[in-house]
Amino acid sequence: MNQLIAVVYVAVSMACLWTVSATPACAGSSKAAESLTTVAPLMTQQLVADSSKEVVMLTVTYAPGASSSPHRHDAQVFVFMLEGTLTMQIRGHAAVTLHPGETFYESPGDIHAVSANASHVAPAKFLVVMIKDKTRPVSRPVAR
Repeated sequence: MNQLIAVVYVAVSMACLWTVSATPACAGSSKAAESLTTVAPLMTQQLVADSSKEVVMLTVTYAPGASSSPHRHDAQVFVFMLEGTLTMQIRGHAAVTLHPGETFYESPGDIHAVSANASHVAPAKFLVVMIKDKTRPVSRPVAR
C-alpha cells in the first residue's frame, strides 16, 4: 500500500510541475490544460545500497507545444528521449534539443529552467529515472 501511495504522489507531483498546469490537484490548474501532459508512473523502488533513497521511473508525454514551469528535483535525474523532440535547459547552461535515443542529466542542485516540446505538431515522450531521498518531494517549483 505504501508503494501505491508513493506512485500516486509521484504522478501528481510530476504532473503539477512538468506541465503548464495539468491536474485539478495543482494549484491554479485548468481543465483545458489537462490534456497537455501525461505522466505514467512505472516503478518506485527502494535503493538497495541506501534504504533512505528510492528510484522512481516514469514516462512523460508532452502534447505539441506543451512545456513546464521552472522547477527542481533535488535528485539525480536521467532522461532518455523516446519519441519526438524536446528542448531542455539547466539554469546557467545552454539549451539542448533532444531527439529519440538521446539523453539528458540533472544533478540534485540543478534548476530545470526549460522543459518543452520542441514541436507544435507532434507529441514528445521521454523516460525519466530519478534517484532521490525518500523524504524529499519529486519536484518543487522555483522562481523564474
